[in-house]
Amino acid sequence: MSDYDEWIGFERTATDTVSERLAEHYRLTLDAMLADGDDLPGVHWCLAPDAYPSADLGRDGHPRTGLFLPKLPLPRRMWASGEMTIAEGLRTGDTVTRVSTITDIRFKSGRSGDLGFVTVEHVYSAGGATRIREKQMIVYRDDPDPAKPQPAPPQADAWQTVRQATVETTSTLLFRYSALTFNGHRIHYDHPYATGVEGYAGLVVHGPLQATWMQNMATSLLGRPPRTFAYRGLSPLICGAPAIVEARKGDDRLELRVRNGDTNVTTMQANAT
Repeated sequence: MSDYDEWIGFERTATDTVSERLAEHYRLTLDAMLADGDDLPGVHWCLAPDAYPSADLGRDGHPRTGLFLPKLPLPRRMWASGEMTIAEGLRTGDTVTRVSTITDIRFKSGRSGDLGFVTVEHVYSAGGATRIREKQMIVYRDDPDPAKPQPAPPQADAWQTVRQATVETTSTLLFRYSALTFNGHRIHYDHPYATGVEGYAGLVVHGPLQATWMQNMATSLLGRPPRTFAYRGLSPLICGAPAIVEARKGDDRLELRVRNGDTNVTTMQANAT
């Protein structure tokens, strides 16, 4: 752990604008899943994406580790979970400054092997005020061992939903969202890499896209952007499977999930207030 102490507190700042082009392409990509109104829930994940020369990319198409994210001794990276507080949403024309700080690095062993977790805190400001605070966790994993098949994820339980929608996941949808976010991760477009190197059953639907569906559904049900939104990835959603986006009422919050319509496995869950 001491090898990574110097990364704690590492910070960078980026600025971007929710341009009319970006807003229009965002709306077209989300299509029926976009909430009504001027706010664009989830558009902050499209702003100021990491952009490096080709020489600075890793084998997965992401910027190589050691530039902003630390170079942990585990080759695979994925979006694990996060918690957001939202003072006000983002709209077309907003110029947004994001300050990102690495706040924690830790390791643990799980059923699938060794794991490394990096926590990054983001603060998004516009118009002189903080709009969104997000604590995001990125997980590093080892390459899969074909001799050790992963345990099957549990089936989703039955929900009494207040809203449900189905999204057809296609390679075109994945391409469009990757373009919005300048995401070069090869698991979203390179089938031989996704299956042969990282061990997935096919192309993988982006975690932020699934979280965006849930955030927009929560906004529609609440009649405003949620004040808090926490999300967690549970299982990969493979392109081609219908994504069932669902919400139900909890005691003091909305509970949301994305479910694989073919396997009835929950791929991502969230709650919103």
